[in-house]
Amino acid sequence: MEATSTVQVDNERVLVTHWRLAPGANTGFHVHERDYVVIPLTTGVLRLEEPGGVVREVPLEAGASYAKQAGVSHNTFNGGEQEFSFVEVELK
Repeated sequence: MEATSTVQVDNERVLVTHWRLAPGANTGFHVHERDYVVIPLTTGVLRLEEPGGVVREVPLEAGASYAKQAGVSHNTFNGGEQEFSFVEVELK
């Protein structure tokens, strides 16, 4: 099952996307081409599959944002029993 995404803003400076992951859903393997900020809207644990088959679990708390630089590659899974959602802001 794949995650759903809704683009909220796409202009010359930012791309803002609302992501929703049902239990068991994933984003698909991808590489972040831009620096980005993630704002979790719910609290939970996401499972990240990284290159080479490395899997790690990341606890996230609603409202506790984090930032990453371009080049991150992973597939994000919701291994929980509740929907997980977050807003991703990509800097252009």
